[in-house]
Amino acid sequence: MADLTSSPGRLLATWNTALARYRGLVGLLLTQALSLTGTRVSAVALPWLVLTSTGSTALTGLTAFCELGPYVLAKAAAGPFIDRIGPRRISLLGDLVSAAAVLAVPIAHAAGALPIWLLLTLVAITGSVRGPGDAAKVAMTPDAADDARVPLERVTGLSGAAERLAITAGPALGAAAVAAFGPATALVFNAATFLLSAAATAAAAPRRREQPATPLADEDAGYWKRLGQGFTFLRTDPLLATAVGLTVVTNFLDAAWSAVLVPVWVHQHQLGVGAVGAIFSVMSAASAAAGLCAAWLGERLPRRVTFLAGFVVAGAPRFLILALGAPLAAVLTVSAVSGFAAGFLNPILAAAVYERIPRDLVGRVISVADAVSWAAVPLGGLLAGAALGSVALAPVAAVAGLAYCAVTTLTGLRPQWRELDATPQPGLRPVPAGTG
Repeated sequence: MADLTSSPGRLLATWNTALARYRGLVGLLLTQALSLTGTRVSAVALPWLVLTSTGSTALTGLTAFCELGPYVLAKAAAGPFIDRIGPRRISLLGDLVSAAAVLAVPIAHAAGALPIWLLLTLVAITGSVRGPGDAAKVAMTPDAADDARVPLERVTGLSGAAERLAITAGPALGAAAVAAFGPATALVFNAATFLLSAAATAAAAPRRREQPATPLADEDAGYWKRLGQGFTFLRTDPLLATAVGLTVVTNFLDAAWSAVLVPVWVHQHQLGVGAVGAIFSVMSAASAAAGLCAAWLGERLPRRVTFLAGFVVAGAPRFLILALGAPLAAVLTVSAVSGFAAGFLNPILAAAVYERIPRDLVGRVISVADAVSWAAVPLGGLLAGAALGSVALAPVAAVAGLAYCAVTTLTGLRPQWRELDATPQPGLRPVPAGTG
């Protein structure tokens, strides 16, 4: 006869085991989603604030530059600190300081004391702390996979889906907040999401596991030598070097599209800020669906074919549809198709990257790779804004789309991409020896 009295105890034990196993993964997904939601709120509110206040596309591009320039530099410099101090602490600190800097914008605006130089300064402070915080969140991914005992492809797919869901909700929330309260006040929502992200990190983010030291990592070295180890690893790995080279160009073009081309296209067509949120949200929702597919299919996906085909579909069509002067419905349709293709890119590339990097080098290699990938992003909005000051939107969007098509097609012919489907070298990703 079954012992029914022990069933509640067994259920509680099973629940506690599952909670301990997946707590770090859930915490990581929450902190990523919350932080990115806030960032996307500001991606709608800040350009709209500058554009409607000044009418200047050049200042709109300069605002993006002032955030992304410090973001890239600080992210590159943060790697040794992430490996030494730990990604949880860096992530927590980044979210708290970001919340304070963002909240200062609506406070100063309400007081009638927000000149453009002060806005650009606060934006730069936000970028300089958000860069290390974002890199730290990414560096927690291998520990989350180990805690949950699932393949990296599953975690990177779920992470990609959470990112895209946040990017879906963020623009919609941003557009609604701008329409209801104005662009400056809408940034309060951004500050709130940073605070919630910090709470999620403190409560549930995965803790760093102790790993066997690798010959490449000299933890007794000075800061500059440890930073150089990240650059050396990136430069000497053919696949990582090729992938980063490709994303430098595509991220530059993506920044021009999101920070300037889409807001200006919407403004010129007199569609209202809701159309900006709709375009970003439709694209991100489709990307989230693709991320869930990537998590479900996991290691069964043919990495190289999926990755390269996704880049081709995700890029040029978004630019060309703006250049053609198509109606909003067509822009939304193309954005959805491009977004679905883009949703497979990060999960595939991230899984390959984590497989290749020794655990005690993750922070510095990831931060350097991300920073180099973003190196041209600040120039994307800046140059697009400057170009639109003297050239119409259609030719600027067309040139950017053709450039996107050329770089993804030609770079995809390089033989290094075959390593996406290769089995990682034994021992490259050390076996966990967790501390709990």
